[in-house]
Amino acid sequence: MAHSPSAALPIAASGRQISPAHRWLMLAFGVFAQVSSAIFVHGVPFLLPALTAGGMPLPTAGLLVAMPTVGLCCTLIAWGYLVDRVGERIALVAGPVIMCAAGAAAAFTTGYPALAVLLFLGGIGAASTNGASGRVIVGWFPPDRRGLAMGIRQTGQPLGVGIAAMSVPLVADRFGVAPALSVPALLAGLAAVCCLLGVIDPPRPPRAQATGANPYRGSDTLWRIHGVSILLVVPQATVWTFALLWLHRDLGWSLAAAGALVTGTQILGALGRIGAGAWSDRVGSRMGPLRQVAIAAVATMALLALTSWTHWWWAAVPLLVVASVVTVSDNGLAFTAIAERAGPFWSGRGLGIQNTGQNLTIAAVPPVFGALITATGFPAVYLAAAALAAVAIPLVPVASEKPLE
Repeated sequence: MAHSPSAALPIAASGRQISPAHRWLMLAFGVFAQVSSAIFVHGVPFLLPALTAGGMPLPTAGLLVAMPTVGLCCTLIAWGYLVDRVGERIALVAGPVIMCAAGAAAAFTTGYPALAVLLFLGGIGAASTNGASGRVIVGWFPPDRRGLAMGIRQTGQPLGVGIAAMSVPLVADRFGVAPALSVPALLAGLAAVCCLLGVIDPPRPPRAQATGANPYRGSDTLWRIHGVSILLVVPQATVWTFALLWLHRDLGWSLAAAGALVTGTQILGALGRIGAGAWSDRVGSRMGPLRQVAIAAVATMALLALTSWTHWWWAAVPLLVVASVVTVSDNGLAFTAIAERAGPFWSGRGLGIQNTGQNLTIAAVPPVFGALITATGFPAVYLAAAALAAVAIPLVPVASEKPLE
């Protein structure tokens, strides 16, 4: 049974109550933790101008900046298992502590092999916030507010990317690549303190009363959502990874101007995620809006490919802004649906699987599409991203979606 949005919710283990204000405070701390993770994982690609300016080939630089995503992908399911077995709070504290330590050590590193190892370790810490912060929201918010709350939680990624776009390339340009990583290190340390003081594990039914049945057996719904998300994350990763480089190298924008535009698009993307979540609450469906977002992503990326190929910069730059919003709007919808469908004792692993698939894809985009850009240019990459997103449209499991309860 859904709780009213204003009702206090009991904690199963202790009988304590939390106020609606505390519920929203935990959401804020979860967003903050996700921001620090996003800066570490998705902000590192903004080092590409500094790395390539120093003579490093773009495919090699792409491989280096993918290391946080590799570390994240290796441990997402393990963090999800920890969340399912132990709880959310410990993951939300331990992961940012690891990020803080790795980022601080990287600030004193001069060798690229050591930097790659520290980026990998930071990605391991960043993996903790993905499933844990999502589980806190699903556990404490009722279904008719869950889409909105998860949309707000999902703003952590675009906000993190926006902050990184304004800070990481400028710090790297002035002080070097390694000191630029002090930005996510400081934020991660503060996020660990906030989560330690403010997050409470949400209530769950006693394990003896729960079936614990594997939700992946007997239905392909969860697997289809995972597949759709993997395909739709390609346009998102393409825009995130190469927008600043495209503006700076092909259009001749300064790093400051390009970073400012990317930051603005990420703020708009954050609002788009909130809007998509509220839309799904209003219509009582996650999959219907997800399919509409997929259609919009295909159209936007295809037009971006056309306008960049024809050098219609007057249209290509606005389309880049639109693409930055559309391509991130699906994440909260799929994330919420996975947590709802998987249940309280599988949602940690479900969200871990979800993020593993997406982030493995994100990790592949810089080196693979970097090589494609070197061979053919940006328009072909934008067109390839549109084609992969088109495959996702018929896979969205609209027909098998259950009513929100």
